[in-house]
Amino acid sequence: HILKDKYILLRIYLLLLFLIICIYTHTCIYTYIVDKVKMAMAQKLTRSLLCGRSSSVGAQKYFVRALSSAGDMKLKAEKPPKIKHFKIYRWNPDTKEKPTMVDYPVDLNKCGPMVLDALIKIKNEQDSTLTFRRSCREGICGSCAMNIDGSNTLACLAHISDASKATKIYPLPHMHVVKDLVPDMSNFYDQYKSIKPWLQRNEANADGKETLQSIEDRRKLDGMYECILCACCSAACPSYWWNSEEYLGPAVLQQVTLHNVSHSAVS
Repeated sequence: HILKDKYILLRIYLLLLFLIICIYTHTCIYTYIVDKVKMAMAQKLTRSLLCGRSSSVGAQKYFVRALSSAGDMKLKAEKPPKIKHFKIYRWNPDTKEKPTMVDYPVDLNKCGPMVLDALIKIKNEQDSTLTFRRSCREGICGSCAMNIDGSNTLACLAHISDASKATKIYPLPHMHVVKDLVPDMSNFYDQYKSIKPWLQRNEANADGKETLQSIEDRRKLDGMYECILCACCSAACPSYWWNSEEYLGPAVLQQVTLHNVSHSAVS
């Protein structure tokens, strides 16, 4: 009797499952057919309205209702354009023209939140000749360092300000410009190279094996390795402006401090 009852219950479960599948399939087919019919009617009404054969208010209302309920053809209210103007420094060494500021309007509703997003959008959609450096887009590499609204910063970390005021973008100040927003970093990197920025020991290990570092020695370097050498601080330093050939600048001097501590940590 127990086996017989289980067999009956199994049949009931299978029957219920079959009914559910039938209802679901019927609903999907019905919805598909209704959407197709509504789309066909909407297309027919569109042709009628465009040809002037049906200009009644009732037909227009039915046309809108048909469009709004026809699957993927739902009417969507688009946001009005939110135009933000970016005035960007432009200079091409291959021409004899003087540097100039060029205005680029950007719809913020179709752009990312950062200044680098706007620059990429301008380069892709408005002016492919716009030149600037970029790489990681996460504030790690320091490639997109530039002067934005009077402050040296990274374009990938600078939020786009209010659309009511134009944003002015220049290359890092008081550096030779290669093109547009690209500064010449040769002197900066030469100065960095001059301090020999690598770990050095007073004496080599006698056994030739690797040098182990204690946790305490490693902690001496905390707060010093965060510099990404973007040169924003050096380009904002008046002393570096006046004598960049001799004065190393804050970025490189900070690295000198780092490696002096490094030497004591590994010696």
